[in-house]
Amino acid sequence: MDAPPNKLMGKLDWALLFGLSMLWGGSFLFTEIAIREVPPLTIAFVRLALGTLILNIVLRVLGHPIPATWHEWRALAVMGMINSMIPMSLIAWAQTAIGAGLASIIAATSSLFGMVAAHSLTTDEKLSGHRLLGTMLGFCGTVGVIGPCALAEFRSETTAQLAVLGAAMSSALGGVFGRRVHSMGVTPLGIATGQVTTASILLLPLVCVLDRPWAQPFPGASSISALLAMAVLSTALAYVIFFQVLARAGAMNILLVGFLAPVSAVMLGSLVLGEDLELQDLAGMMVIGIGLLVIDGRLIRVFRPTGSTDNQVV
Repeated sequence: MDAPPNKLMGKLDWALLFGLSMLWGGSFLFTEIAIREVPPLTIAFVRLALGTLILNIVLRVLGHPIPATWHEWRALAVMGMINSMIPMSLIAWAQTAIGAGLASIIAATSSLFGMVAAHSLTTDEKLSGHRLLGTMLGFCGTVGVIGPCALAEFRSETTAQLAVLGAAMSSALGGVFGRRVHSMGVTPLGIATGQVTTASILLLPLVCVLDRPWAQPFPGASSISALLAMAVLSTALAYVIFFQVLARAGAMNILLVGFLAPVSAVMLGSLVLGEDLELQDLAGMMVIGIGLLVIDGRLIRVFRPTGSTDNQVV
């Protein structure tokens, strides 16, 4: 059931990965809109609860099997906690203090953490030299896309930055743990549905105690639209694609979305909000592209002498 070790991604895998990056890149923008009127834990809960409703309907309409055993639901609960509840809550809370740009830069470290986790916790997805080089290039490109000036915020709001870092580490573990859940025979749609279902249930008590949403003013149209977009696009649809790519290409390859999401956020800002693309944006995207080519391995193979092997980083 697991993806082959260090699998080269095909055109469909790359297309799904870029689509996922658009959906998750948009979530930073949607959160920045909603956070003005909606408490952070409520944002995460509404996103998960609506995603749960949508995915359960889709699961039944398509006739996919529903996870049935206690063993499966226990694993899905862990997956929901580390891959949904914790990252979404921490990032939403952090964006009350820092901008979407800095948040997306820090969140991109999930690719770094994830590759180290996959190297340490799996037997068939070891971190090779070209993957390490490509990962570092990808992170540098991410900083370039968002703009080094965003890093000036590091002088303050340390707690919020650590919260996003914690979210990145949690997401990285979620990508690796997702392989274990998939190996149980649960379909990608079943994993996505079970994950958001358990995550919303686990988050509900915290929302009631800390946010008390019934005591908050009713949000305006822009916040409601942002919440709906996060639930439908950045949660329900995104997780279906996430687990499809995870099943097809493995834990290391799915982590590449961390570099692509900030690029998508900038592109969406240009297309939807009319923001100008600057030279640093294009340069950063080029560096990310080179990093992805290096990670993919095809570029390395072109210049590598026949019969040589890539030493793994231990």
